[in-house]
Amino acid sequence: MAGSSRRRVVVSGRVQGVFFRDSVRRHALDRGLAGWVCNREDGKVEAVFEGAPDDVEALVAFCRSGPEGAAVEGVEVGDEEPTGEQGFSVR
Repeated sequence: MAGSSRRRVVVSGRVQGVFFRDSVRRHALDRGLAGWVCNREDGKVEAVFEGAPDDVEALVAFCRSGPEGAAVEGVEVGDEEPTGEQGFSVR
């Protein structure tokens, strides 16, 4: 998708049970991004953001600190080819 960016992030630290997923969802919707966010069994949060490059980068930046109550220890970021994903969901 021309002009579109897609990035996958995996966030580690105290990121489950602190409204991380819902905070990411709200920020993504505010910026018109598509994708999803989920808790992983290993205690990390994984998300995919797709949309305008500046908005995607803003969500990646948010994940580096997270919502109040989170204690982010690490963020792995990878680029992916946009797929034309629609909507944003919490899985």
